[in-house]
Amino acid sequence: MELRHLRYFQAVAEELHFGRAADRLHMAQPPLSQQIRQLEREIGTDLFVRTTRSVELTPAGEAYLARVVRILDAVDSAADQARRIGDGVEGHLAIGCVGSATYSLLPRLVRALGEALPEVDVSVRGEMLAPAQLAALRTGEIDLALLRPPVDDPDISAEPIRRDRLLIALPADHPLADHDELDIDDLRDADLIGHAGGGRSRMSSLVTTLCVRAGFTPRVRHEVEETSTLVTLVAAGLGVAVVPEPTAALGIGGVVYRPLRAQQASVELLVGYRSANVSPLIANAIRVVRAAATTATT
Repeated sequence: MELRHLRYFQAVAEELHFGRAADRLHMAQPPLSQQIRQLEREIGTDLFVRTTRSVELTPAGEAYLARVVRILDAVDSAADQARRIGDGVEGHLAIGCVGSATYSLLPRLVRALGEALPEVDVSVRGEMLAPAQLAALRTGEIDLALLRPPVDDPDISAEPIRRDRLLIALPADHPLADHDELDIDDLRDADLIGHAGGGRSRMSSLVTTLCVRAGFTPRVRHEVEETSTLVTLVAAGLGVAVVPEPTAALGIGGVVYRPLRAQQASVELLVGYRSANVSPLIANAIRVVRAAATTATT
């Protein structure tokens, strides 16, 4: 028994006429009649009552038709789903996101994915440092990473999707809050709150590099992993912090933001993915990420 036999039976059962069923199936009537006879012999019972004037289902045929319709519907549905997955418009997508982009890009991105790929189930992990995202990409825990450079893993591909200005987050009553913009050298004597160091945070490495180039070692008093915690400590007056501009979207009271001067003013945001796993779904999602990043307001 093959699926075509079930489709032949369904056509005859619904038309109750071998000639019309053959036309519907785009085949000759004699081979159709032979296939139905073969099906009945294999099942071991008659499915139709045939006369010179009519074709009717037997009780066994009626019961068989109900099952056949469900089977063929399931087969067709499975094929449709396989095509959708193959086209990258259905499936599951897990996204990791660096802290600052969690508050600006991620909400817009999730909405854009819902509109462009409504049959894709999206899960997100915000406030992930870059090394954690790269490790999660390698193990398959996430499919896309939104992170800061550099990405030196040969198994991970990454492309820039936007550039974020760097700001200084200050307690509202801090003396430097009176300035319209700041230079990194203005932080020479300031207590800094930084993202986790020791290579765990790209922002930590960037801030250290900027300070060393200005001729001093940053005085980091507190290190945290979550950007929201970092800004909260700034609001508490424990220090100042260098952050990407989207961090301001947090809207935590008691904090003001001042831009760094142009020559020190920005950091890239990348989308990363496994080089060997550019499935149609990943390719579709990256296109949505690019568009969302271009239109995202910070």
